[in-house]
Amino acid sequence: MTTANSESSTPVRIPGRGWTVRLTGHTDRSATVTCTATCRMPARSRDLATLRRFAAQHAAAHAKAATVRPNAACHCRSQRCDAHAANKVHCAGSVVMVLRHDPSVAQVWIVEEVCESCAPLIPHARILARATAPARPAPVKPAATTQVPAPARPDVMGLFSSAGAAADSGRDTVRPSRSGAGRPRRSPRQGR
Repeated sequence: MTTANSESSTPVRIPGRGWTVRLTGHTDRSATVTCTATCRMPARSRDLATLRRFAAQHAAAHAKAATVRPNAACHCRSQRCDAHAANKVHCAGSVVMVLRHDPSVAQVWIVEEVCESCAPLIPHARILARATAPARPAPVKPAATTQVPAPARPDVMGLFSSAGAAADSGRDTVRPSRSGAGRPRRSPRQGR
């Protein structure tokens, strides 16, 4: 679980992703394709060429669908750099997406986010994509304050008054209340 610290200027690293597509043979000369992600795979089959082609296309589809995240940590490092155990290096640099496939074995395809230091050391790895640097927000410029003229008010006939027109002319306008509290009461007539 990662938490973001708003006070820190260093970016928060999230675990690098990796997908493994494997072609597994069985004793009855059939094979299956599996993926570490929860993907739909074809049924067990004896057509190894078709399954091998599907596995390669499936790994390529994972690489194409996944965008490289610039704040990802090196997936190779989380695996203790087993892919290049002979050459130890400190993980550094930006993140790249690599596809590992050994053509002599031809049974495993691995797509993963690794750092630029590990990528050239991994045998049979091909860089597919690089992380783009996050765009820095442009500085906010204060908006120029311009005075917008008030919309023109239509002239009102002489018998009617407008509260806005009176306010514009500088006169005070007193409006009688609708409840009748401001009107004088009639006195009841006596004698009728």
